Amino acid sequence: MSGTLNKVMLIGHLGDNVKLHYFDDKNCVGRFPLATNETYTNKQTNEKVTNTEWHNIVVRNKAAEICEQYLSKGDRVYVEGRLKTRKWQDDSGNDRYSTEIMCTDFTFLTTRNEQSDSGSRQQHSSTAAAEHLNTPSKSKPAENNDLPF
Repeated sequence: MSGTLNKVMLIGHLGDNVKLHYFDDKNCVGRFPLATNETYTNKQTNEKVTNTEWHNIVVRNKAAEICEQYLSKGDRVYVEGRLKTRKWQDDSGNDRYSTEIMCTDFTFLTTRNEQSDSGSRQQHSSTAAAEHLNTPSKSKPAENNDLPF
């Protein structure tokens, strides 16, 4: 194989609300932690063991604004993107590294019925949400209760 592939697909729960940072008049970056769980049964003790892995998700510009508007702590989301490792220096001048998921696509998986804090948010994919936010006169899509998730 002559090419390479850097692709990540995750389904998890937000560990915190999306934090936006604007760095000029039209560009922004959003960050949020995403938790994924692995559960298995310990064969020696017969106990159920759950391991949680935390991922740093980075989303940019309009997609970041959509995530901030529609996602909140605890919501379930599908994230697709690529791994990127950043090198930075801490206050002591030591080199540090952070591995992040640079989000290229996402789908909100928490349904309106599962959201406890607001009944007005809709389930959107990034494309549908971007379309909706870019056309203010368009009505919100109707909820389809036949969806498998």
